[in-house]
Formats: sequence, C-alpha cells, structure tokens
Amino acid sequence: MFTKILIANRGEIARRINRTAQAMGIQTVAVYSTADAQALHVQECNEAVCLGEPEAALSYLNIEKVIAAARRTGAQAIHPGYGFLSENAAFAQACADAHIAFIGPGVQAIRTMGSKSEAKACVQPAGVPLIPGYFGADQSLATLQAEAQRIGFPLMIKAVAGGGGKGIRIVNNEGELPAALESCQREARNAFGDATVMLEKQIINPRHVEVQVFADTHGNVVHLFERDCSAQRRHQKVIEEAPAFGLTEAQRKAFGDTAVQVARAVNYVGAGTVEFLLDARGEFYFMEMNTRLQVEHPVTEMITGFDLVQWQIEIAAGLPLPATQETIHIDGHAFEARLYAENPDQGFLPAIGTVELWEAPEAIEFHTGTHAGRTAGVRLDSSMRSGLAVSPYYDPMVGKLITWAPTRAAALQKLADALARLRCVGVKNNIAWLRSLCLHPEFAAGGYDTGLIDRMTLAATPATTPTGIDPQTLTALAGLARWALHQQTIARSHKTGTDPLAVLDGFYSSAPPLREDRWLQRDQSLVSHSHVSIQGQQALVQCSEHSLNCQLTVVSQPYPLPRLTGLLTTGPHAGDCFDLIWHGDNLSLHVGTEQTSLQWLNPAHIRADQGHDGQGVAAPMPGKVFAVFVKVGDTVKKGQPLIGLEAMKMEHTLNSPCDGVVESIPHPVGDQVTEGTELIHFSKD
Repeated sequence: MFTKILIANRGEIARRINRTAQAMGIQTVAVYSTADAQALHVQECNEAVCLGEPEAALSYLNIEKVIAAARRTGAQAIHPGYGFLSENAAFAQACADAHIAFIGPGVQAIRTMGSKSEAKACVQPAGVPLIPGYFGADQSLATLQAEAQRIGFPLMIKAVAGGGGKGIRIVNNEGELPAALESCQREARNAFGDATVMLEKQIINPRHVEVQVFADTHGNVVHLFERDCSAQRRHQKVIEEAPAFGLTEAQRKAFGDTAVQVARAVNYVGAGTVEFLLDARGEFYFMEMNTRLQVEHPVTEMITGFDLVQWQIEIAAGLPLPATQETIHIDGHAFEARLYAENPDQGFLPAIGTVELWEAPEAIEFHTGTHAGRTAGVRLDSSMRSGLAVSPYYDPMVGKLITWAPTRAAALQKLADALARLRCVGVKNNIAWLRSLCLHPEFAAGGYDTGLIDRMTLAATPATTPTGIDPQTLTALAGLARWALHQQTIARSHKTGTDPLAVLDGFYSSAPPLREDRWLQRDQSLVSHSHVSIQGQQALVQCSEHSLNCQLTVVSQPYPLPRLTGLLTTGPHAGDCFDLIWHGDNLSLHVGTEQTSLQWLNPAHIRADQGHDGQGVAAPMPGKVFAVFVKVGDTVKKGQPLIGLEAMKMEHTLNSPCDGVVESIPHPVGDQVTEGTELIHFSKD
C-alpha cells in the first residue's frame, strides 16, 4: 500500500480524497494555485505545494509542475479527482514515465473513452445500443451539414473531448447549424484543447441514467448499480439520486450488465461511469464513459455502504476488488444536490465574491468514508467556510449536500429540510432554487426527464414562484431587519456594543411614526412601512395595516454579519423561527423552511443619475468578450441577445433588459473585462 499520495485537484473533492487517505494511514500532499492559498484542502493535507498562478493552465493543468511536486515530496501515487487532469491520457502517461502510480484507469482506456466518437466505435462491436449520429474525423462544414441532414433534426452537437455540460449545443433546424457549430467548437477548444465535435440525434425528453463500475487488475469487474442524473440545466447535473426511480429488475440488470460489458470492451481498471439515455419506450442507449470518479459518487456510497475512494486507492495499489457482484446490494435511497455560486434568476450565471457566512445544520457530518452520513442521514462535502472567496478561475460549485433514508420520499424530505437550514450569504447561490426543485410535484413523483428544469424555467415568473413567506410577514420582517441594522449603527456610534437591544427605540404617547423602506425582490418592487417596539426580548412590529409579534434572540459574535434571529408568535407563521442576515444592502430572510432575499434600496447608495434615460448592460463577472451580436445604431428589443461573454469555462449570452437603440459598444471582441464593466450602452426606444 502507498504511504504518500498527491491529490492533483482542489475544492471539495480534494478534501474528500484526503479524508479517506488519512483514514487509511496514508500521508497526503495538496497542490494549489495562488488563488487557493487559504483553501481548506491546503490546510488539511499533510503537505502542500504551490503550482503557480490562478489560471488553471499555469497550475492545476500543468502536467510538468504536478509531476515535479510529486517527485519533490516523495509521493508514490497521484489521485486526480475529477475535472482538470483526471481524464487526460498524457498526464496518466507522464505518471507512468515518472514511475508514479496513477489512481485511475490505464492510458489506452482514457484515450479511447475520452473521445466520445472512439468510445462508440469501441463498444459498437459488442452490441451496445448507440444513438444514431456522426462520429467521423472529417470536421468540414460541408460534411457536418450533410451528416446533419442524414441524421435529421433536432440533433445535438457534442465536443468529443467534452464533459461537465460544456461543448454541447442543440440544433433544431439546418439554419441554426453553422452558428451552433462555431460556438460549440470555440467552447470545446477553450475548455478541452480539442475542437472536434460529433453529431447525435436528439432523444426527446429522455432520462439520464448512469452506472458505476469498478474493475481491478485481476480481471474482476462489478457494477454498483445506477444513478438517475436527469435533473439538469444547461446539460449540467444539479440533483442526482440512486437508485433510479421506477426501473424494473429486468431493466436494472440490463443496465448493469451492459455497463460491465462496456468496461470489459476497453480492458478497464479502476472507477468508471457508463452513461445512458433512457427513452419513453424503455429503450436505452450508450452515451459515453467517464474514466474517473464522478461528482455524484456519494449517492452510490450511501446506498451501498462502500467508500469508493478507498476502492480506487486499493485497486491502484494492485489489490483485488473488496466485493463481488453477489455481495453488492442496494440499501435505501440517496440524493445529492450540487451547491453552486450562481444566480438562478439570471439564467444560472456564475457568481463570484466572498462567502461572508457559511453555516450548516449541526446534524450534517463533514467526514466521509464507509457509511458516512448514514447515522444522521445527511452529509456535506464542501470546500467552503465563512470568509473564503469564490474564484472566477474555476467551477463555481462550492459543495454537495447528500441525504439518505430507507425510502425515496424520506430521503427527498431530508434534502429539502437540510437545504432550508443551510446558510450561504455573500454570493448569489442556488440553495433556495434547489429546494424549490425538491418540492416540484414532477420531481417529487420521480421518473422525470431531462427537460424538467427547462419546463420549470419557462413557467417561472415572479407571480408563479412565490417565496412561501406570507407577504405581510415578509414586509414586517424586512422592517424589523432595517430597525436592527439602524440600531446597530447607533450602538456602534455610541460605543454601546453591537446588540440592537442595548439601544432604546423610543417611546411615543400616540401612534408612532412608520419608517418607509423600499426593496427589490427579484425584479419586483416592495415597500415596508413599519415601527418596532421592544420590551425585553419581545418585539412588536407595527405596519400600515397589520402588526407582528415575535421573540428575539440577537446573534452577534462569532457571526461576521449583522443578524437577527427569533420566533414568530403571531401571524400565519406563528411558531416558526426566523433568521435575518444582512450582507451590505442585501437581506437574507429565512422563515421556517422558506427562504428568500431582498435588496434594500439604500438612499445613500442610489446614484444621482439613476433617473436619466441612458441604459447599459454590464459584465456580471470577469471574462472575455467573444461575440457582439449588434452594432451601434441598431434598435433592439427586450430579451434580444447583445453580447457573448466567456467566463468560468463557459460561454454566456447577455440579453437586452429593455427596448432601446445601441449608442456605444465600449469593448470589442477579445477584450478582457472585469465585473461591472459596461459592455453595451443604449437609450430607451
């Protein structure tokens, strides 16, 4: 067995691997970029080596630097995690050349399965069912257009070296093909260094089912059953579950047997995932094989009780599989929700910034390993703590919340409840949105397809996506939060402490004056008129047409943000706890299991020129302009695409917020821009 391994990754997966390795008595070496100097995986491993600048090409993707770090620290093996170099055949070969064990499959298996087209050619002789498509080497536009006509529309363009939802475009007709090809090839070249694409017939509203396989160097191959990964947005998974809902035993066996067949066809060793599409008729088709540990591997661990990272390390050390197919069984049901720094209200655009407050329920177990999280039924694999920043250089996932229970319904309820208790303040995130997905009737029923989230997004409007918080309670709590913030400001100025209850709010012999505050909830305006009276720990919030009573518990240290918690004693939410957390002019409100956020329109921060008729579109994050779809003088309509921005390894299209006429385009294609930079300036039509 190895005595020291290097973990060639970052974030939660680096922490995940470190926990198992140290539990096995193996020393660990972390690598990091200068952007990750304060990261948790750097602190937790036994040693750490800086690879260089934040850009992945200069650090985590630099093969020579990673190999040099392993040699310098005496690491006998390298675990690549997922992403970065995990499916890079050249890296696996470099490890072999350096006589360092690569904790993953062999070079040829990575090379074959790393190309979607080669993978299909490899498994086709074995009778594995394939989706009709074109997987050839001729990448000329004429050939791709001809093949698209043969396949028929709608179809999908896929980068052959792709993964993680990148390098995929849906084409509905021949007219869309040239632009979609150009965009897909550009994104594939930037993300994977290979612009080669293939074409596939689009299976309408399929389910995405994948099977976890393991193989050792002794000829043994097993599967650990399937996961359903159909909950996707922009071709990227957001919630996974195991086992897949509604499969018959015959279907389950067919999936498992076919996955093992695929692994044997390529002489596979280590952990791999075979991915399929399941159509409405119950027929399934091979898509690809991922030659690494998957992001969603915890749900398989939860239903089987095995530590898959431990299996990987043992197989790489030459040991046989620790279980046979007959001894692997499904126990209960598990879900995983991917926690992203992103804005669901703006097309899931990635967000960056500092997470000022990161707080998880006490029941969550942060360790991993065999049966990890099974006692409480909740597990968190995360790279985050209060005060850490979400970097623009890497994937915006900050963690994964995993739940387990004997039944699917119980596991899903645990996930919804745990999401309600999780706090991530300081950057936009998808936590509340994930909970709404858990509660969606179609998702809760099971058997949903990959089009579910798109249908939810099309149907979502401020009127159809209520917060679940009674409007009167919402405005009253907003007023209470403003009072608390104001009292904290007074307390600091009088040096009386930071507790709002330390400062009297005043006494009035007649009706008290009401404070007016204006807010934004999504794009909707909200006004609160309120006055707060305090007696001990009891608060009375008097509003224009109603009042609210609550019991307060003021939270100060060790929390880094102004915060007020308590219990509602009157109103529709009587008996529910509330948690009000400020971050700048943004207010995070949690009432019972419901949560939402408001932006306070702080008069001190409203620009004097906001009333003019000039409008602009600003960069929501740092990135590079890759396309401009309009020119100066064009009349544009609300929702019309204006500019393309490449950021966080993906392309994002920014649309016009209103009708208008383009007055200027300050930044042409190729410009690097920072967050908040104006990209398009126009006047209202």
